[in-house]
Amino acid sequence: MLHAAPAVRVVVPAKISESGLELVKAFESCMARIKGRPGCFRPYRDRAGILTIGWGHTNHHLPHFTRDAVWTQAECDAALAGDMITFERYVQRLCKIELAQHEFDALVSWAFNTGGPATATLWKKLNAGNKKAVPIELAKWNRAGGRVLAGLTRRRKAEGLMFAGDVKGALALAHA
Repeated sequence: MLHAAPAVRVVVPAKISESGLELVKAFESCMARIKGRPGCFRPYRDRAGILTIGWGHTNHHLPHFTRDAVWTQAECDAALAGDMITFERYVQRLCKIELAQHEFDALVSWAFNTGGPATATLWKKLNAGNKKAVPIELAKWNRAGGRVLAGLTRRRKAEGLMFAGDVKGALALAHA
């Protein structure tokens, strides 16, 4: 009688770390404060023209908002927490190899910002075990609206540093 080999469980962190969240927040910022209304924010169009509120939250995910919405800091923070759960699960689902926390954090940041398309070459190379290629693949995602943006180039470099294990360097670059 043949016995099936035991299923191999790939270890991927469950949650973005404080350092990973700091990286996301450094690049997203909680933008469009309403003058005269402390702690309140309005939607704005990002560089790609996408309606956004708070820490980079878009209508691609719940909760949805209108262009005349007003959110409190607590609502912005809650949306970010929900977005992180969405992209933590997304990275867990697409990643087929073991990841260190710093690697997971970088991928969650990238996926949150870009959608992390399942067809991206990054996933193919990562899942083939080629972790050295990931920072190079991240660097390719520096365009919005068809244009290379300095902020996205810097973000991808920081995510690449974090993926490679240089968490301090990544955060220093994010806060530069």
